[in-house]
Amino acid sequence: MATDLFEAERQEAAERPLADRMRPGSLEEFAGQSHLLDEGKPLRRALDQGRAHSMVFWGPPGTGKTTLARMIAARTDSHFIALSAVMAGVKDIRSAVSEAEQHRQMSGRGTVLFLDEVHRFNKSQQDAFLPFVEDGTLTFIGATTENPSFELNNALLSRARVYVLKMLDEGALLAILERALADEDRGLGNRFTADEEALSLIATAADGDARRALNLLELAADLSDDGAISLAVVKEVVAGGRRRFDKQGEYFYDQISALHKSVRGSDPDASLYWLMRMIDGGCDPLYIARRMIRVASEDIGNADPRALRLTLDAWETLERLGSPEGELALAQAVVYLACAAKSNAVYTAAKAAQADAREFGSLEVPMHLRNAPTKLMKELGYGDDYRYAHDEEDAVARGEKYFPDDMEERRYYDPVPRGLEIRIREKLAEIRKR
Repeated sequence: MATDLFEAERQEAAERPLADRMRPGSLEEFAGQSHLLDEGKPLRRALDQGRAHSMVFWGPPGTGKTTLARMIAARTDSHFIALSAVMAGVKDIRSAVSEAEQHRQMSGRGTVLFLDEVHRFNKSQQDAFLPFVEDGTLTFIGATTENPSFELNNALLSRARVYVLKMLDEGALLAILERALADEDRGLGNRFTADEEALSLIATAADGDARRALNLLELAADLSDDGAISLAVVKEVVAGGRRRFDKQGEYFYDQISALHKSVRGSDPDASLYWLMRMIDGGCDPLYIARRMIRVASEDIGNADPRALRLTLDAWETLERLGSPEGELALAQAVVYLACAAKSNAVYTAAKAAQADAREFGSLEVPMHLRNAPTKLMKELGYGDDYRYAHDEEDAVARGEKYFPDDMEERRYYDPVPRGLEIRIREKLAEIRKR
């Protein structure tokens, strides 16, 4: 009977996913995050000294956030409770607090509450466990792929130290894959071989995610009948994989920011890279087209008015042809925008005018600028003394005032000495001189 139970446990363990079986049990097995775990680093010191403090792990998927939380609980001899903010609520938090209090009374041990995807909790849910963090009932460890400064309450952030985890490089992923191939207790136990090229392709396709790398390795092993994981099998397994790209999260905004700033910085090559990186990650090309419309107005403006028209044409081409054919038109627009003369003069002027509009409120429109479509309005003086610019020399009514009577004239628009705005600058200077 005992033998049967032992075999059942072994069978159950073998049925768990490879990524779960290969979860590191010690720092020696942990790959990556040397900036946190090398000798003398703050997190390493806390682990070595067996002291736990509340913290938030912020980083991409598959970088070891859950594993580190479990290690901290083990090293500090703490009871470990794991919850996912996707499924848990305030009721689950209260239950965890009750469990923690019982463990403290019975064994004197503290409790580490690990809350995965903590950014999914709203303000009231985050507030629910704050008192128990403050009184020491719980040591809180949160994990998030989103920027904590946007997603977590200030009260919670002030009580927890944020540690930033980085995506794993190819070297770290290769070490994880090789360990999984060789480990006889938890891994594939030397039952499979894979050449360096096949493992390298898996590491590349995993895109910094250890869990994804192990899942790909396990799938490739399942498709390999002769014990040899070939490059052809790996190519089949990774086909159609997407790079890391979160349409609502930190990576999305980081990459669109990189694209915008590369265009603004007049680097067509980097601009193309970030464009294709976003498309490869699954971003809707129409979203990029809309963002490039903004770039055409904000960063190029009247220095090259053709930029806006060409980008609108690219948008229309995308809508008519779809992907991937229409993406070439978007690439053409991005390159043009990057190479075009730059000016933020219109953008700066619009912001300044907007600030004045808010500050001065609803100032009256001067009488001479008002429309007078009716007899009564004409009798009231609407439009009196208005000077029709086309009747003036060079079609400019020199000395005419167009701002409200109770507001001094402003100069918002200052054309830059680049592109077409050179001519605009000269024209405005001549008008203002006269």
